[in-house]
Formats: sequence, C-alpha cells, structure tokens
Amino acid sequence: MKIASYNINGIKARLPALLDWLREAEPDVAMLQEIKSMDELFPREEIEALGYEVHTHGMKSFNGVAMLSKLPLEDVMRGLPGDDEDIQTRYIEATVIGEKGAVRLCNLYLPNGNPVPGPKYDYKLAWMARLYDRAVELMAAEEPFLMAGDYNIIPQVEDCWDTAPWLEDAAYLPESRAAYRKILNLGFTDAFRARNTAAMNYTFWDYQAGAWNKNNGIRIDHFLLSPSCADMLVDCQADRECRAKEKPSDHIPIWVALDI
Repeated sequence: MKIASYNINGIKARLPALLDWLREAEPDVAMLQEIKSMDELFPREEIEALGYEVHTHGMKSFNGVAMLSKLPLEDVMRGLPGDDEDIQTRYIEATVIGEKGAVRLCNLYLPNGNPVPGPKYDYKLAWMARLYDRAVELMAAEEPFLMAGDYNIIPQVEDCWDTAPWLEDAAYLPESRAAYRKILNLGFTDAFRARNTAAMNYTFWDYQAGAWNKNNGIRIDHFLLSPSCADMLVDCQADRECRAKEKPSDHIPIWVALDI
C-alpha cells in the first residue's frame, strides 16, 4: 500500500499539478495539507474521476487538510482533540483497510508558529502538546498507525541547507524541536530517515531567492510510524521532481510503502 503526504499550498492554484502527480505516482492514499478551501468548494469531482474517495476538513483561504483514497476509509475524524475552541482546520484521521489489515492515518498540518515570541508560537507549542496526547492514546490502543504531514519542524542539522537563517525561526527553536522529539520518543520511527540517511534530502524550498535551484531547502514533512506500523515499512521516498514542474507547491510529496 502506497500512502503519500503532500502540502499542496492551495488546491485551486495546484489542481493541475496535483492531478498530474496522482496519475503518475498512483498513491493508494494521498493526505493533503494546506488546501486553503472550504469543504463545499473543494474540487472533488476531478479527483473522484481518478478513482479516489475524498474527505476534507477545510476553511476559507487558510489551512485545511484532505484525505484521498482508492481504498475504503472508516471512522473519519475531523479536528485534533484537546481544544473545542480551536477553529483552525489542521487535522483529520481515518482508518484505511488493506488486504492484510488496517492502519490508522493521522494527517496533520502543524502550525508555523512565527513570529516568535507571540501568540502564534504559543499556539504551535500547545498544538504539539495536544498531538502528543493523541499519540499517547493511539499508542495505548496498540494498533498500527502513522502521523504524517507538514510538521513545520526541522528536526536536525542535516535537515536544513544552513541553520544560520533558521536559528530564531519557530521551526528550529530548541523548544520546538524538543516538543517534536517528545512525540518521536514515544516509539515512532521517522520513516524517511529509516530509508534515507544522507543529508541534503529536503521537502520544502522557498519560492524566493532561487532556493530550489540552489537546493537551499529544509525537511519539514515527515512520516512517523508507530512500532507495529514500522514493522510493515517497505520504503519511504520523496517525489523531488514535482518541485521542478510548472506552478509547483513549495513542498514535494513524500510517501511510504507498507506491506499491508
């Protein structure tokens, strides 16, 4: 089973690029972030025409996540538990059914957190604490699950072309990375690093200053696999060529292949 994660950076602007990638890559499940679309305006017909079931959790102009699946999805849950007053659409969960079993998929778009200090950074850390709590709950269930998406976290030095410009950024501050490690240390496997140990493997390049051509990138899109899910891992790669195509997202898709 091929499961992908892709910050699309606006479904309206990137729909042609998304459809081309879906045809070429043929993921069984695609988890999208930053769709920037209300549910009723999401272009589901074009995507359903490719054989995908579509579930969204969107809002106008900002944020938003979606799940596209060629396989049955069950128990779809919208919103990260822990704060009933949080109106930002950053999280959706569902269980995908494979030939050999099921996996719980958690699709997340973690807050950027800038500027620092300030309420946006406080929200980022509070959101990560809620994600930790949800991970603890799912770990306790002892069923395979993964948490994937745009984490807006640069975990380590090798995940950044140059740390100097990021030292005061919410993605690289020690407190942010500590919150990420706290989640990781519950027993998750960073699927991409389990299959790709070399530096300079990035998932995001800014549109400014020729970042793509210079390979001035960062790795902020991650697949974290629970222990029983990690046992199923066959591969994890990123579709880097997407960033070089016409009107690309500033992120590239990352995907896992699971034996399930």
